Amino acid sequence: MPLDIVVCVKWVPNTQIVNIDPRTGTLIREGVPSIINPHDLNAVEFGLTLKDSYGGRLTAIAMSPPSAKAGLEFLIGMGVDRAILITDRVFAGADTLATSYVLAKAIERLMPTDLIIFGQETIDSSTAHICAQTASWLKLPYIYYVIDARLEDGKKNIVVKRVLERKIEVFELPLPCLMAIAMKSNVPRPVTLSNKIKAKMENLIEVWNNEMLKLNINCVGLKGSPTVVSKSIPTPVVPRKKLKFEGTDPIEAARWLLDRLAEEGVRVI
Repeated sequence: MPLDIVVCVKWVPNTQIVNIDPRTGTLIREGVPSIINPHDLNAVEFGLTLKDSYGGRLTAIAMSPPSAKAGLEFLIGMGVDRAILITDRVFAGADTLATSYVLAKAIERLMPTDLIIFGQETIDSSTAHICAQTASWLKLPYIYYVIDARLEDGKKNIVVKRVLERKIEVFELPLPCLMAIAMKSNVPRPVTLSNKIKAKMENLIEVWNNEMLKLNINCVGLKGSPTVVSKSIPTPVVPRKKLKFEGTDPIEAARWLLDRLAEEGVRVI
């Protein structure tokens, strides 16, 4: 049975050094290079693998600033069939609740669809909320930490395998449903030249704004975000010290190291 699959991705800062707007508590993205969230690439690969096995179509969605078009072109280069960039100033500053609301409303416009997939979490916030919250808006079942999936013959169900810390579980879910793909569960395929040319030559990226979605501006962006960052404290820079043990006795070296750690306030048991 061919599958109509939607994969939701995020355009994130390609750095661990981020600045916070002291007024809004949100990330300052200007001047910071961005990439598709690496864990979302696992979701894209998962969707492409299902498409390879069963046929169908894979659509990528990103609620991001206009610069994310470059990331969506990259996904088309991997093999995604079409992409939708949801971008509007009124969506800026959204927390996970407001973001999931916009994504859910966009997905509703794409219905009927069989499967909506996400990465497990993002490297800029690591909340892992979006899949569950989007499922709540859509009133559909969902599951996290998925590493494999197959269709049941003659049924509109999907059997998924998910990994936990010490076990692997198997579930059967009705379609449509949502799933978050376990991080590092596969190796995303490279961009091909033919798909890269396709991304540049064909009009495969649609741009949706709030004029199209017609969402209440009090429910989106900063206004629609109940999460409040009351205060942010930057991580202090710890000065590096270079110390060298002068000697050759390993026991004395171990004692010397323990003494230096104790001087730094490290509790040695």
